[in-house]
Amino acid sequence: MAELPPMCYTVTNRTMKQPGWVSMIRSKQDLKEYMEADKFALARSGRRPSPFDLVWRYERLMRRCEYWLNCRRGPVGRLVALFYRWRFFRLGIKCGFEFPLNSCGKGLSIAHVGPILLNGSAKLGEYCRIHLFVSVATTAGQNNAAPIIGDRVYIGPGARLFGSIHIANDIAVGANAVVNKSFDTPGISIGGIPAKRISGKGSQGLLFAPPPSPD
Repeated sequence: MAELPPMCYTVTNRTMKQPGWVSMIRSKQDLKEYMEADKFALARSGRRPSPFDLVWRYERLMRRCEYWLNCRRGPVGRLVALFYRWRFFRLGIKCGFEFPLNSCGKGLSIAHVGPILLNGSAKLGEYCRIHLFVSVATTAGQNNAAPIIGDRVYIGPGARLFGSIHIANDIAVGANAVVNKSFDTPGISIGGIPAKRISGKGSQGLLFAPPPSPD
């Protein structure tokens, strides 16, 4: 098994959690916790999604894939993981989603069915909300130069984030913004082409998330 990346990264002399790697699904309890967090972030009720709720179905399949990929070994585990990944891939094509496994923290909220691309090297923190026509990608010609996005980040429709950049916690990214540099100040709004700070109001009120835990 390949060695996992470091558990933290450093931004302007302070250490921040690296989204997506801090608390991957490692047990059935983790699976339950992630599924409950996703349900809360999506503002869903009931035990399971209806056949027509493609977004919630997709997120549940993603978490099951991650559980079987990370936790189960042996021939049976590999077969079950392959089965779930096949279903996940097919539903992703139907929805227009491309989310790599083990890239999104708990509490993911996909706003709508529609094209969304998250590069395999990108990381998305906990309780983030992402709209349609969003692309989180690498710099051209650099396979691993992808964004690291913090917790409780709202990404508006049509936004483009690319390159080896960091987006701090509680930031709101405006619709159709093009973000090609880091924003290390939490709790602000950014927008424009190229993106710049446009206000001191962050993502609060734009997504469902529990209050952040004290450091």
